[in-house]
Amino acid sequence: MTQHNKTLGEFIINKQSEFKYSSGELSRLINSIRLAGKIVNHEVNKAGLVDILGTAGAENIQGEDQQKLDVYANEVFINTLVNREIVCGIASEEEDDFISIKGGNSKNDNKYVVLMDPLDGSSNIDVNVSVGTIFSIYRRVTPSGTPVTLEDFLQPGNQQVAAGYIVYGTSTMIVYSTGHGVNGFTLNPAIGTYYLSHPNMKFPEKGNIYSVNEGNYIHFPKGVKKYIKYCQEEKDNRPYTSRYIGSLVSDFHRNMIKGGIYIYPSTSKNPNGKLRLLYECNPMAFLAERAGGKASDGFTRILDIKPTELHQRVPFFCGNTEMVEKAEKFMNKTYKKE
Repeated sequence: MTQHNKTLGEFIINKQSEFKYSSGELSRLINSIRLAGKIVNHEVNKAGLVDILGTAGAENIQGEDQQKLDVYANEVFINTLVNREIVCGIASEEEDDFISIKGGNSKNDNKYVVLMDPLDGSSNIDVNVSVGTIFSIYRRVTPSGTPVTLEDFLQPGNQQVAAGYIVYGTSTMIVYSTGHGVNGFTLNPAIGTYYLSHPNMKFPEKGNIYSVNEGNYIHFPKGVKKYIKYCQEEKDNRPYTSRYIGSLVSDFHRNMIKGGIYIYPSTSKNPNGKLRLLYECNPMAFLAERAGGKASDGFTRILDIKPTELHQRVPFFCGNTEMVEKAEKFMNKTYKKE
């Protein structure tokens, strides 16, 4: 069987032995995410034909307008995970608080909690730009059989056992890692099956793309401003190419394949940054490191940050190791002067 003929289901079974806590639960969990992704993909692809575009008339915990498809995706992923009785808790960017889930014997005896951004980049839905789902999986730290607590979700990213994303674009892909490399699977919509299309994904050693919303330039820290000017200099294989979609999943996916850095820094308007540590930064940092890249807040490794709240925000620098380290140098040079 060639790599490209291998289905996601077969891949999960073949790789299960690599996971040190292997008992089948993690495989079932990833299979559930795969199923939910297919359901959401179906709705994303017909969103313009039905009444599912636009805002839902409510705000999420972040104070942002919830898109109708945001709400739908959130419900699909929660219901799929709850109905299969394989997680003991879920935290979502769209929910105010975490959800505690009992197992089939009315006990909270499942091992895993899932944190997710059900539909990242949803502000792009109405204009037919790629969006995605981001997910992060941890083993609970509280005793089995008891209700999950906030402690189970406020774990540093280095404790993740798996993370990934689904990108709903010109093709639909699920990209994930359980700590042993990063692999991408493309959906064949004709038969509803994901096939291994991008085995052992790695950031190229050199990158030439920088992704940042330059419209906020005036509000950026000096270090970010200086790094952007560095990227634009005509010197040593520069200027780099500027590419910014505004959908983290899409920007990260492109940069991992082509080589680049994604930056969402702190600003004078958002001094803690805007991206969420638990739902966006930690899972993407987990993938980046396992693909030979790096992720930081400009000074500190993302995966070493100890979360203090469910919806915590942090600045985010993620991509090619060399490019992230160069950006960090600019941040450190100017930090004391600001």
